[in-house]
Amino acid sequence: MAGRLDGLAGMFKIGSQLFTAEGPRAVERLAKFGAGIFLDLKFHDIPNTVAGAIRAAAELPGVRLVNVHALGGKEMMRAAAQAVARMKKRPRVIGVTLLTSMDEAALSKVGILGPPLKRAVHLARMARLAGLGGVVTSPREVTDIRRACGPKFLTVVPGIRPAASAADDQSRIATPGEAIRAGADYLVVGRPITAATDPRAAAKQILEEISAALA
Repeated sequence: MAGRLDGLAGMFKIGSQLFTAEGPRAVERLAKFGAGIFLDLKFHDIPNTVAGAIRAAAELPGVRLVNVHALGGKEMMRAAAQAVARMKKRPRVIGVTLLTSMDEAALSKVGILGPPLKRAVHLARMARLAGLGGVVTSPREVTDIRRACGPKFLTVVPGIRPAASAADDQSRIATPGEAIRAGADYLVVGRPITAATDPRAAAKQILEEISAALA
């Protein structure tokens, strides 16, 4: 799949399924394409453990982004940021606000009350104060997070579904064009490309929509 998308993807995302199956070997192999790696493992543990995991992730080749769960708290996020602060070639550490698969009803069942927008902005502010370089957030919160945290605070946006695509298990979604116009820095696109009959053509179509949104 990486070979088929070579030259089109800004980065390749390695999530928990691939990393559990193949470990650092997967990072090493995909890093050879030169596009860079988003190591999407969403660390969430006590500060010392997360700091060690982030440090280990930062030493892998090609890792440009690595993330933690913002719900782990300010001290955990600060430990993650400090773990790479003195590295010469360090990845950007970002925080996951709220999973895009969860709507307000699902969030309330786990004790997170109120509109997802308000909760996501609060977590983004906390991530910035803890020293993180950005957040992973749904396209619906990008504009408000940009307003709250400033233009240099990175927004990495999953839940991207082209108009003709199924929502799958995602709740808070947008098209590529909508997310770019909202101010997203990076779009995370999985199944609309990987499950397509022609993944390269699907990626090109998304890039064309992004270009149109930026025009």
